[in-house]
Amino acid sequence: MVAGEVSGDLLAGLLLDGINQRYPKAETVGIGGPHMTSRGFNAWWPSEKLSVRGYVEVLRHYREIVGIRRQIKQRLLNQPPALFLGVDAPDFNLELEKDLKRAGIKTVHFVCPSVWAWRAERIEKIRQSVDHVLCIFPFEKELLARHGIAATYVGHPLARVIPIESDRNAARQVFGFAQNEVVVALLPGSRVSEINYLAGVFFKAAALIRRSLPSVKFVVPTPANLLSQVNAALNVSGLKGQVAVVVGQSHPALAACDVTLIASGTATLEAALFKRPMVIAYKMNPVSWQIMRRKMLQPWVGLPNILFGEYVVPELLQNQATPEALAKEVIAWLEQPERVSRLETKFATLHADLARDTARLSIDAIQKILEG
Repeated sequence: MVAGEVSGDLLAGLLLDGINQRYPKAETVGIGGPHMTSRGFNAWWPSEKLSVRGYVEVLRHYREIVGIRRQIKQRLLNQPPALFLGVDAPDFNLELEKDLKRAGIKTVHFVCPSVWAWRAERIEKIRQSVDHVLCIFPFEKELLARHGIAATYVGHPLARVIPIESDRNAARQVFGFAQNEVVVALLPGSRVSEINYLAGVFFKAAALIRRSLPSVKFVVPTPANLLSQVNAALNVSGLKGQVAVVVGQSHPALAACDVTLIASGTATLEAALFKRPMVIAYKMNPVSWQIMRRKMLQPWVGLPNILFGEYVVPELLQNQATPEALAKEVIAWLEQPERVSRLETKFATLHADLARDTARLSIDAIQKILEG
């Protein structure tokens, strides 16, 4: 198994629950993080090694990433596994899967690359690289079938992990927030590059929000490896001591908040499953942004907007993501309870559509491939 970054580690950890139950003697090895290792996974490299987004950013780490892929490929070719399971990280995994498939190793990819959103040219690479795709969104199976790619819709595992109705009061107790306080969760991302581009902007936006709402509380969940970087950005902002920075605990933070200012990515879907209004933001290297813009197939980048096919929540990207604009949109949610109520209804419907027994459905599909 190879899973990149925090979200991939979380998804792979949920799959490992199903693998360990169906195949209690299975040995699982490769690239993973703490959610995977806590389930007995043997991580040859940590998943954070693959946590790079953006063309320019990838170039800076290119030699190391290619070196890791070369080493793991050789290791797997020397000792072929019963199956290779790539979890997200398509730029890394598809190339590796293609070589393994050519060598006769069965390959499965979990989380269909977003060919429906951008980089449609990857559809042929998927066909060449994998025997089967485990899809987390219902429309993906038909799309892949049109290109001769076998797939199974397994639902989104987070839709079963996150409760249909979360306990906001209990979550607030985790952080010591009072039930009547206004709480804003700041989630500037889980990659070094994201913190570089977004943390400072988010903290400046928080300062502006506090100027309008002096009693507002802020919580910032962050991976342990980014804690010092987040704290450094907080110190520069002048908000030190006024923002609760916590390691992990993104789910309690989303459950506790009234609204979240959040980086585009899997976390936006998590916020939707917690039925929380959000303001989605993203900034990256300007060159990477110009390249990515030309490859986008849809006007949205946030998963909630993509899934609904409309702007159900605001997106502020690149030059639009100013502290002033972000603060304005966050405050707008806090001042419009009827708008929040309509959004909660939409998100409840989405939650029901995505809730499946992902671990069982995934392992059923994997078992058919192993026995085929």
